[in-house]
Amino acid sequence: MSQPPEQSAERSVPTSADVARLAGVSRATVSYVLNNTTAVRISEPTRRRVREAAEVLGYVPHAAARSLRAGHTRMVLLPTAHVPAGPLYSRFFNELQWALRRLDYTAVQYGSLGLGGDEAARAWAELRPVAVVSLGEVALTPHGVEVLKRSGAKAVITLGPRPVEGAHSLVMDQSEIGACAVAHLVERGRRAIGVVMPEEPGMKIFCEPRLEGARRAAAGDGARVEPLPLAYDENSAAALADRWRTIGLDGVYAYNDQYAMLLMRALQDAGIGVPAETAVVGADDLLLGKLLRPRLSTVQIDMVTGQRLAELVDRVVRDPGAGPVTQDLMGARALRRESS
Repeated sequence: MSQPPEQSAERSVPTSADVARLAGVSRATVSYVLNNTTAVRISEPTRRRVREAAEVLGYVPHAAARSLRAGHTRMVLLPTAHVPAGPLYSRFFNELQWALRRLDYTAVQYGSLGLGGDEAARAWAELRPVAVVSLGEVALTPHGVEVLKRSGAKAVITLGPRPVEGAHSLVMDQSEIGACAVAHLVERGRRAIGVVMPEEPGMKIFCEPRLEGARRAAAGDGARVEPLPLAYDENSAAALADRWRTIGLDGVYAYNDQYAMLLMRALQDAGIGVPAETAVVGADDLLLGKLLRPRLSTVQIDMVTGQRLAELVDRVVRDPGAGPVTQDLMGARALRRESS
């Protein structure tokens, strides 16, 4: 390898031409190697020499320039909104990012607070992602999907309660979770059932369908369902527990295990027996729920894995001509433990 060029006092930004000179190859070869191009055969010693030169110089490919040539980046945009991330969601999200990285994509989170559907799509399109996976509360429209595709996005994938025209839609029917929880409580003989409605921003997209499912499950057996607004803090839970007996409930589906643990502790502190007076059910099947006394009954949720979703992204990017698909992914079943 030839000697590295002298760096100026201002430490000028190294270019691919500098890498080519240091490695003794053409700029095209540098591009092929650093962009992992497989269409051109390049020997392993040459590839190693180019990578070593790039490391010596501190050179990295210019993502914006590369995206201009290709019409898109290797970026998979993961829009985020104000949705409190529980352990189940965090585990899924981390798995998705790792799986995308192994497939040579760059996962980028985009804060989408305050953006509506079409406005959000235009903002995302400015970054020229190769794919968008919409996981948060921003509701894409068919027009927004078209905007993203015109900007170069080869895959637009949504996870939500309903399909979106033009996108690959992974439908996760949240109502099944509420229906499963309340059906379990009804089977246990409960007839006055509370349903916790988290007050934190961004939760309506999840908790309102779960309430609909709870009402559907209760209707066939003549059970009463009472929505219970609850903030995720001890004072809010204590205030609800203090008026529990005046509400007259003998069961509660507490949205998820975290809210269930918060509320169950407050009920016990208020002298309300669980499950003697009130049966409690959560959702997500967190390990911590098994360590409580009484052990927490829950709804186990079957959902798409991060690995499977990453593979879908890669498949659609490679074959964008395949028509959009809709898949139903949500499955749920009640796990009875001591709290119910």
